[in-house]
Amino acid sequence: MLPVRRVITCVSAVLLLCVLGADAAAASAPPGTPRATTFTGSPTVGALFSNGMSSRHTCTASVVASPGHNLLITAAHCLNGDPSGWLFAPGYDRGKTPYGVWTVMSAYLPTQWLDGQNPHYDYAFLRIRRQWRHGSLLGIQDITGANSLGLAPGSRWKVTDVAYNNGINDDPVECTTTVYYANGYPAFNCHGFVGGSSGSPWLNHGYVDGVIGGWHQGGCF
Repeated sequence: MLPVRRVITCVSAVLLLCVLGADAAAASAPPGTPRATTFTGSPTVGALFSNGMSSRHTCTASVVASPGHNLLITAAHCLNGDPSGWLFAPGYDRGKTPYGVWTVMSAYLPTQWLDGQNPHYDYAFLRIRRQWRHGSLLGIQDITGANSLGLAPGSRWKVTDVAYNNGINDDPVECTTTVYYANGYPAFNCHGFVGGSSGSPWLNHGYVDGVIGGWHQGGCF
């Protein structure tokens, strides 16, 4: 696997750890800001559980295409300590796990994040343990498919973010909206993303063009 620092993806802004209440955040959002809606989920996007499936999930991750068929991308700020043993449930929907539950083995983070938590490098890759399925030892990508890594999105690009807000036995949410740049970061505006959406992918025709994170770990809307 190439060193993480050579992979070109980017991060930025939707609601993650906003200290404002929902009404205050709504009042400060630009007119016409869309709102994320619930749906039945995507096989390549899932919830990360740091304390077992009976506890609340805490972040979002997605399957990215790799030679080993066993990698996820998420936000670096999601990882506090060693994530080995964390569980990933792709396509999680109201407690259902249609593609199984997979175990994190290790993590890869950019040196720029490890050395100083540079928010431009707020991403991480997680290596997932393979599973025996139908007599074969398979990677998660063999079961769910995967999105390819893209480049940082351009201004006015359309992206769809699929995320899991903090919780358990809940629905995934999605929002399709337009990218702009703020303080050097690609960004988009959408209500309805709260803590737990960190690491969720910006999807664009089969590519991951970014993840929620970065400046202020995402912002307020």
